[in-house]
Amino acid sequence: MQTTIDQLLKGQKATITDFDIEVIPLKLIEMGCLPGNSVELLQVAPFGDPLFLNINDSYLAIRLETARKIQIEIIQE
Repeated sequence: MQTTIDQLLKGQKATITDFDIEVIPLKLIEMGCLPGNSVELLQVAPFGDPLFLNINDSYLAIRLETARKIQIEIIQE
């Protein structure tokens, strides 16, 4: 099922499938936000922004606006 990171539920895991390299900050790419890498939603801030993620064993927070631009495939457990 193709969707974006902002649609993940807390504790849900997925694999990054695609994103537009022109709109994703270079820092995210350097920290492992690449197609084929795993992503897990760990926590959501009180007002829904930012999202705290584990991307390939790197912990980072990204804005909801950015999360909507990263396509993923949810891993069924």
